[in-house]
Amino acid sequence: MLTINQISELNWKKVNQLIPIIVQDISSNEILMHGYVNQESLLITLKKKKITFFSRTKNRLWTKGETSKNYLKVINIIPDCDKDSLLALVQPIGNTCHLNNKSCFQNKKNINISFILELERILKNYKNNNNNTSYTSNLYKKGINKISQKIGEEAVELVIAAVNQDKKNVFEECADLMYHILVLFSYIDIKFIDLIKVLKKRNT
Repeated sequence: MLTINQISELNWKKVNQLIPIIVQDISSNEILMHGYVNQESLLITLKKKKITFFSRTKNRLWTKGETSKNYLKVINIIPDCDKDSLLALVQPIGNTCHLNNKSCFQNKKNINISFILELERILKNYKNNNNNTSYTSNLYKKGINKISQKIGEEAVELVIAAVNQDKKNVFEECADLMYHILVLFSYIDIKFIDLIKVLKKRNT
């Protein structure tokens, strides 16, 4: 983690006392946006743990989320080898892009964990919306026993598809099983990223 005392050690001369900073979601590794900091905005970023840029168009300091409340909570800031650019690892609150997209860089062909995280957000909305009459909302209303039952049913259907070596059905049944597992996670307040941490720990 870059410290306040290390701010002066960065190379501020290259880009007129500004340093580019790339913002990355620490959970999904998705690149969210790019901006610039000066020494004052970087100091505020480190103190408040919220990304604060120097806006070249507005010619002032600008905390991301100051209007939308979609802040970028700083987990770590890492200088590159030349100390003339920065990587900020963050936990985004809401969508980052002003067009209401998760990232300013849209790459819909790239399938990664960010899709699962977005699905988690959608499921949370279903969970909290008692007026919704969708399948998923009704599943939440029926509680943990029904959700667990559905996981058992989908697991059996996946096993049958696998035994029959039916690849298409394996994908379909696995997707059904994964979906209901995410519903279960949401119901008992477990994050998918915590599952990833367990798998990584087992791989060490």
